[in-house]
Amino acid sequence: MSLEAEKIVRQDCIRSSYDVSRLEPLRGEHILITGGTGFMGLWLSEMITYLNDQYDYRIKISLLSRRGAEKLQNVAPHLLNRSDISFIQQDVKNLISLPEDVNWIIHAAGNPDNREHASDPLQVMRVVANGTASVLEAATRLPNLKMLLNISSGLIYGQQPLNLEKIPESYIGGPDCASIKSAYVEAKRFGETLCATYRNQHRLAIINVRPFAFIGPYQLLDRPWAINNFINEGLRGGPIRIQGNGETVRSYLYGSDMAWWLLNILVQGTISNNYNVGSDEGITLFQLAQKIAGNFPIHPEILIGVGSAKKNISSRFVPNVIQVQNSLRLKITVDLDTAIEQTIKWNQLNTLIK
Repeated sequence: MSLEAEKIVRQDCIRSSYDVSRLEPLRGEHILITGGTGFMGLWLSEMITYLNDQYDYRIKISLLSRRGAEKLQNVAPHLLNRSDISFIQQDVKNLISLPEDVNWIIHAAGNPDNREHASDPLQVMRVVANGTASVLEAATRLPNLKMLLNISSGLIYGQQPLNLEKIPESYIGGPDCASIKSAYVEAKRFGETLCATYRNQHRLAIINVRPFAFIGPYQLLDRPWAINNFINEGLRGGPIRIQGNGETVRSYLYGSDMAWWLLNILVQGTISNNYNVGSDEGITLFQLAQKIAGNFPIHPEILIGVGSAKKNISSRFVPNVIQVQNSLRLKITVDLDTAIEQTIKWNQLNTLIK
């Protein structure tokens, strides 16, 4: 990563963090993050190291990942030699024990890439279900564990009704359990039930968060999500291609806001609660494509209705985040225009066009 790209990420952490004293319980503590070298793990590491550098929080970070530190060589080499970060190379499915001094766990292991869900659904389910069970079992043996934050998925609500503008945590829905496409989501639902069981039977302090869609540095542009594809196509000169009629509605939370929200929920959230994490500002894919195209000197062409998607079918995937806004006083600090601009700039600096 270039020094200019590092500066973008650090500036984003500064922008997204406010009333830093609310994270005082983390001072001098040990946080373990599973899936530590993924999008969430890297942004959490950036935010925590910012707290360490700027406010002397002295937080110790352990990043657990099947690939260990290997991935960071090209993606975030500046995190490799920090004294406050250590790496645990371990398949989360086979996890037996964790460092005894761990105080907080963020369980973020699991790949949301739906191409893998279709190509190897059994493996996807094993990682999520068996991985969650392994982490929970290991957590029961930690003498000073204060909270475990389980990263679930907003997809567990199933198809959002078009007449429901935003999905609240109280909404009871579910995916089609007879579809192979639901392997990842059903495993996440099972993971939440496992958490409820361990919370009741072993008295573990556990909170579930249900993430929606994100964007920002560290998110690979070859992922099969509209905003990633649009940015990737824009960087290549276009055209930007929209499957369907362009009326599908999504929302996107920037990486630094996501990290700040997760740390605040970890420390300030209520045990047994479920929290949506995402932006509640919906946008159609056509409007999104227009915003992205406007970031390039020569605006790439926008094509609608390409591919095999049915042209007249649209959907919504937008969370209600009143709970975190009201009870935890969390807010969006990076608007979508800025999020797109920062993501494009970071990728241009790193030439990570996929």
